[in-house]
Amino acid sequence: MILPRQQALELLHEHIKNERMIAHCLASEAVMRALARKLGQDEEAWGLAGLLHDIDVEDTNADPYIHGLQGADLLQNMGVDEEIVDAIRMHNEVAAGKERTTLFQHALAAGETITGLITATTYVYPDRKVASVKPSSVVKRMKEKAFAASVKRENIMECEIIGIPIADFAVLSIAAMSEIADEIGL
Repeated sequence: MILPRQQALELLHEHIKNERMIAHCLASEAVMRALARKLGQDEEAWGLAGLLHDIDVEDTNADPYIHGLQGADLLQNMGVDEEIVDAIRMHNEVAAGKERTTLFQHALAAGETITGLITATTYVYPDRKVASVKPSSVVKRMKEKAFAASVKRENIMECEIIGIPIADFAVLSIAAMSEIADEIGL
């Protein structure tokens, strides 16, 4: 089953109270939907994975050894499609205890992670608007390890495993986030 978006949003707000985390989840949903369209995948399934991938982040205190597992279990118990549950479980390889192998898993890891780098890049622009961010700036920031140091560049680079060069991935992701700029405060 794929949860209807309204039900998924209610579930997100039930489990996540931090507005910046909600914005991250909405941005991840937008990027995942754009990736699904580009790669000919199920936009609803990929969007749902992006929206709910961090559903347990506050409950687990972002503990890398359990984050992702509780959220996946919650969704599995609700009857959400196993492919979605699996991608959510695998977005955190530390907790999952194994490496990502599927297109969906790599896309979610790359898609949700690039939103953090784009958001951080947006904050250094004078107008703080995601629509102003140049893809070349995001690519440049990839090389600056001290910038947004918690963003795992290796996860973002999984875009290349799914056949999208980093420069193109930055364009796609900025465009997706720009479409919902008001919702995410950027």
